[in-house]
Amino acid sequence: MYVRAVPPTDLNRNTEWFTYPGVWTTYILILFFSWIIVLSVLNCSSGMAWTIVHLLHFCVTYHFFHWKKGTPFAEDQGIYNRLTWWEQIDNGKQLTRNRKFLTVVPVVLYLIASHTTDYQHPMLLFNTLAVFVLVVAKFPNMHKVRIFGINAEM
Repeated sequence: MYVRAVPPTDLNRNTEWFTYPGVWTTYILILFFSWIIVLSVLNCSSGMAWTIVHLLHFCVTYHFFHWKKGTPFAEDQGIYNRLTWWEQIDNGKQLTRNRKFLTVVPVVLYLIASHTTDYQHPMLLFNTLAVFVLVVAKFPNMHKVRIFGINAEM
């Protein structure tokens, strides 16, 4: 009668938090409340606030998901030292629900920011560059790829 929950197979403490229930909802709420804060603090238009949130989201997620390597935990004995958070999530398995969600979020932010700024030139350029970099970095073919050796091991 009851469904028995199976514990997640991800034993990496650095990425297991993303398998918890409610993380996706919390992620979206953080973006929405960030928009409200930017809108109220900077007293700008709705479209400009979405562009700022999109660009901040780009900077934060690119740094923490696609640039920083390793984990802050010592008990993994260094097995993740050469992997970014994106490469560690779901044990490196491609096209999982979490990866699809994290790919769709910047695209939706791009669409919202571009539409609310009426596709005006400077904002459209910044939004397009940000979404392009984030989506390309998430392609399955880019797994463990370092373009031009940037961020590679020394």
